[in-house]
Amino acid sequence: MLSVSTTCMIPVRRVFLSLLVLAGPTMAQGKNTPPPQEEQIAPPIVSVPYDDKLVRFAEVLGSVHYLRTLCKAPGGDEWRNGMQQLLDSETGNEQLRKEKLTAAFNRGYRAFASVYTDCTPAAIVAEERYRNEGATLATEITSRFGN
Repeated sequence: MLSVSTTCMIPVRRVFLSLLVLAGPTMAQGKNTPPPQEEQIAPPIVSVPYDDKLVRFAEVLGSVHYLRTLCKAPGGDEWRNGMQQLLDSETGNEQLRKEKLTAAFNRGYRAFASVYTDCTPAAIVAEERYRNEGATLATEITSRFGN
């Protein structure tokens, strides 16, 4: 049997308790982290009932902008300006919605940039069809969801 002297244990307990007392505030610091600052909190995702149609409308605007610019049609920049007005009126300070609509516009632009490098009769027909789809979408959105 091993005999342990109690006189030796007292200093060990004191050292152990001293370490606990000294380490206590250090260990507690991890639990008292400051609350996240405003910039770290993710903004709430705002969604409106017509967002899907609005995203498609942005794609159409991008497509028409590319095709009209390609075919040197008058008022080619009015489609990009229209997209900017849409962003200003629909997104306000909602950065995620703004990025979503901008990405849709760029996707529509690039979709035709990868297909048409010259103004062909097919490009003219595609531009006309997309303008018609855009007009239909605009009418649906405004008539169903307000001004």
